[in-house]
Amino acid sequence: MIWFYRLFYLPGLLIALPYYILRMWRRGGYAKSFQHRFGRFHRLGPVTAGKKRIWLQAVSVGEVLAIGPLIDALQKDQNIEIVLTTTTSTGYSEARKRYVETVKSIGIFPLDFWLFSRTTWSRIQPNAVILTESELWPEHLHQARKRKIPAHLVNARISDTSFKRYQQVPTLARRLIKKFRGIYPASELDHARLLQLGCPEERIHSNGNIKFDVAIGERCTEEARNALREDLGFRARDKKVFILLGSSTWAGEESALLEAQRAVIAVGIDCRLLLVPRHVERAPDVLKLLKAQELPWYQRSTGDTVPENLAIHLADTTGELAHLSQIADLAFIGKSLAPNEGGQTPIEAAGLGVPVLMGSNMNNFKDVAKSLTHAGAAMTVDHADELRTEVLKLAKDQSSRINMQKAGLEWHKRNSGSSQRIAEQILESL
Repeated sequence: MIWFYRLFYLPGLLIALPYYILRMWRRGGYAKSFQHRFGRFHRLGPVTAGKKRIWLQAVSVGEVLAIGPLIDALQKDQNIEIVLTTTTSTGYSEARKRYVETVKSIGIFPLDFWLFSRTTWSRIQPNAVILTESELWPEHLHQARKRKIPAHLVNARISDTSFKRYQQVPTLARRLIKKFRGIYPASELDHARLLQLGCPEERIHSNGNIKFDVAIGERCTEEARNALREDLGFRARDKKVFILLGSSTWAGEESALLEAQRAVIAVGIDCRLLLVPRHVERAPDVLKLLKAQELPWYQRSTGDTVPENLAIHLADTTGELAHLSQIADLAFIGKSLAPNEGGQTPIEAAGLGVPVLMGSNMNNFKDVAKSLTHAGAAMTVDHADELRTEVLKLAKDQSSRINMQKAGLEWHKRNSGSSQRIAEQILESL
């Protein structure tokens, strides 16, 4: 099976190369440590006697943020050292910002081809490897099995799309999954799907979603929130300001939020809109929308002085979402309105006590969305018109927003603590 994968990997990579080159050019930052992708990682040397080295891979910014509590929990054991890799340029930048003083080394995950993977393995020499969410790299897992190194999959997610694909190649899916010593599903739905795909039940450990453990800090005081609002240009005029947040938005969702904002303003409520696109390279597309409407707006990445009495703030920057979310009275979670699918995580907003609206396409967070809605901290909408209607209702109804806020805080507290439990089980396996 692995030779079949190796045979078709390079032709597949060449076919996909134009797409990746374009994405790399648009996002920028890929030149840094680019040689790591071809196996030219730092030579770390053998592990010190008595210590264990864990190679932890987190794809992008979201995963890099999520694994922070897991890193802390693992390194409570003084004999553990961690090598952290990531795939995207933004993930790499965030990892270096957060963990350069914490882990042994930070780098870029190699392309999953035999030569590149084997070279990286020989340079890192781990005693265990951890992958996150939906990463099932055949060559990487083969190298682990060949060296008899335990592999773990943390916060394992099997999306609707992935589940259908794996069901079409059940033998391949079963072989990949069985290469893990331990799998820690993000939800009960993921647990059930892993069993259906043939994962032995004794290898599945349901401890909850590690994203509940990401440090989001205490909710700001009203005084601090007002100060942050003013810094963003959302200064109150003669009455209270209502701030609508577009959290990690995708194509089509910014225009829906602009319509919702206009509807709220039309009934006499001073509504301001904070847009945080999921990918900063989409800023030119969002700017076209902003230039075509009449409300005053500002682009955060320019670094210019923020004008007063701003109506729309485009936060096209990286790593600020949790901080900026503090000011929101209501958040819409992106990648959830058709034709987008999958959804971004609503955990952070709810954990900050921000009432949540989501589109109905939250496939990647199906259990989380269902649980959050059941708790009374969130509502789901099917399309842009319904989004506008619900935003308008909640803008008028402060008591409902307060109830949703309390429910979100309680829900988040109930679900925290999985990182420590997972770390203990991984350490025990070593």
